Amino acid sequence: MNIYEALYGRRSVRNYSAEPLDDELIRRLIDAAIQAPSAVNEQPWTFTVVRNQALLERISHDAKAYMLENLPAVPQSERLRSMLGDAGFQIFHHAPALILVSGRAEEPWIVEDCTLAAENLMLAAHADGLGTCWIGFAQRYLDTPEGKAALGIPAQWKPVAPIIVGRPRSVPLPVSRKAAEVMWLD
Repeated sequence: MNIYEALYGRRSVRNYSAEPLDDELIRRLIDAAIQAPSAVNEQPWTFTVVRNQALLERISHDAKAYMLENLPAVPQSERLRSMLGDAGFQIFHHAPALILVSGRAEEPWIVEDCTLAAENLMLAAHADGLGTCWIGFAQRYLDTPEGKAALGIPAQWKPVAPIIVGRPRSVPLPVSRKAAEVMWLD
């Protein structure tokens, strides 16, 4: 698969088989992630792999409650409130693994560095026939003392990118993209 096939073919998958992912495959994805560029070549990222489904259920429950308490007033609020209030909705979509990309919070470009690593991980997963989805519903909760404690994340780390990974049962169709707004300064 060339880079353009990966870029144009990757989708956010929300329907997974329960088939577990082995250590070797997860290590290969993390190795792809750490090939990302980082500011001043600090490579500040860390990776937390969660395959314990009971733990993912508990975090899903707690993250939904946290989001409902702190939901910003945005046009999508009612739709999000309905989704998060559904007891049957699991924010990790029952994927067999969560890979959380975090880093040392004192690093000035930690969000950018971890985001670059996360994109590498998602593209590598797509190239291996896997599906991924960045779980925004988990982001803010995992950056709370309670969220960090649930995963044993040190206080000085900043959770940035909660990425679920698994074998897709179905892959969403492509969505249309808006034309890029480009300002040329020749």
